[in-house]
Amino acid sequence: MTAGTRGPVWINGTIVSESEAVVSAFDHGLTVGDGVFETVKVLAGTPFAFGRHLRRLATSAAALALPEPDLDTVRAAVAATLAAQPDLPVRSRLRITYTGGVSPLGSDRGLDGPTLIVAVAPLPDRPPTSAVVTTPWPRNERGALAGHKTTSYAENVVALAYAKQRGAAEALCADTSGRLCEGTGSNVFLELDGHMVTPTIATGCLAGVTRALVLEWCDAVEADVPIEALQHTSEVFLTSSTRDVHGVHAVDGRTLDAPGPLTKAAMVAFAERAATYTDP
Repeated sequence: MTAGTRGPVWINGTIVSESEAVVSAFDHGLTVGDGVFETVKVLAGTPFAFGRHLRRLATSAAALALPEPDLDTVRAAVAATLAAQPDLPVRSRLRITYTGGVSPLGSDRGLDGPTLIVAVAPLPDRPPTSAVVTTPWPRNERGALAGHKTTSYAENVVALAYAKQRGAAEALCADTSGRLCEGTGSNVFLELDGHMVTPTIATGCLAGVTRALVLEWCDAVEADVPIEALQHTSEVFLTSSTRDVHGVHAVDGRTLDAPGPLTKAAMVAFAERAATYTDP
């Protein structure tokens, strides 16, 4: 499989080709965004930090009052999907999607049960560092979906388009109190007083798997930080399952040293620990 191509997909117990990978037009994940998902990095055919992702999938499903996903079924679906694509590159991107299933055309959830989809595709290389911009739209840290990985991603689509129109690769937002929160598909760390700091979960940011590992493995801490701190910090980096630790060379057009010394240290520490990591 080459970059940009997609292969067989697992849908509700069946492996099908990409052209056959369809769901009902009445699926609640499509009509109202009623669903949750996980993006998992696959290295040489093995999902990284898979147990953490499965636990978060279950937590997100519970937040939406979706039926508890059968994690053994999810594991089997992932194994079948990966086995159906033996020519995957060393680095791939796995997507697990779990929705409310076929439902009425409205907010009421149907009785047919959830839809489970597993798909995988090559993971393109990123540039060594990226530029980011801040957006005018805050995260609602008190919303029902705050901190959960749901398929209701339209706000992220709008914010990322805003960033790309300004020559940036990611958009960062504040919460309604003006605290730095997160990116559209990443958590953010910044230098404060010689330490790397990431916003607390109280801001409504996603409890990222890579974020958690960086906090465990690297010299980084959580704190509530005003978004204006981005205009004075010397270093910023992003984390996500597809980025690992990724340096930022500009914030709203202000140039930064990237990767700076703290970022480099985090990159090295993360890579060393990840190479031997066994998921509990």
